Amino acid sequence: MSPLGVPIGWAGGTGLNSITEVRAEARYAVEAGFDSFWVSQIFGVDPIVALAAIADETRSLSEVGTSVVPLYGRHPLALAAQARTAQSALDGRFTLGIGPSHALVVEGFFGESYDRPFTRTREFVDAIAPLLRGENSDVDGEELTSHGWLTIESDPVPLLLAAMGPRMLDLAGRSADGTSLGMSVGPTTIESLVVPTITAAAREAGRPAPRIKGFPVVCVTNDPDAAHAHSAEGSQMYAELPAYRAALDREGVSSPADLGLYGSIDDVVAGLERYVAAGATELRIAVTAPDDATEQRTRDALAEWISSS
Repeated sequence: MSPLGVPIGWAGGTGLNSITEVRAEARYAVEAGFDSFWVSQIFGVDPIVALAAIADETRSLSEVGTSVVPLYGRHPLALAAQARTAQSALDGRFTLGIGPSHALVVEGFFGESYDRPFTRTREFVDAIAPLLRGENSDVDGEELTSHGWLTIESDPVPLLLAAMGPRMLDLAGRSADGTSLGMSVGPTTIESLVVPTITAAAREAGRPAPRIKGFPVVCVTNDPDAAHAHSAEGSQMYAELPAYRAALDREGVSSPADLGLYGSIDDVVAGLERYVAAGATELRIAVTAPDDATEQRTRDALAEWISSS
């Protein structure tokens, strides 16, 4: 059992640019004693391919998965085929996390319309969820069409949906296994919005209690102000994205950096405990640090804390 009483995962991040880098982050997760390992996607490696490629090196982890991959730019049948193939390679330990991304990416890079992201997400989930279970997909939607099946032999693939607002949380509760939260969602919002919304939706749909994966960003340091400044610089873009901005306003902070946990390992652990007390059923932890020495100190402190449980 983890020192917090809930599974603790290591967030490999969005900046992994090679299988070598993915392998190094996964090795740290294994050696430090984390329960799981997560990779997101923006411009770096394809996390599903990467995690399948290092399957043998993560056997001791109970779960590996994508924090979030964008659903735009993909078709449900193609993404489900990729996910079930990875599940076959990973012997049932793979979880798929998806989200609608942002207009900046969808319109600027993919050249697709982002006029109706909730409708696209709902239809995408309706189409891919059966495929991940090994069933047929049959959706004629306003944003997409999906008819077909897959013959890939694998365990079912759990599905997590990135959600920060009420409608997406409701969808995650009704149609997915839970939600993978972003760095702009802290304990206040988890307790006041996330838990009641997603739990009620799952209960009304007759589904099991949903997974709620919190995403705290931490730094073990004697200079919390420097850590905050570094985090603020690195997360400035997120504070300007509409979905993140709304979540930050709901949380009552101006930047994702304001939710970071900086200070001694005891300070960090106290912050992690607040996420769990608010209702997070699991965590994926990321490190932000102004220099390499501080990052290594943080990694070492986390590993020592986990191993001491």
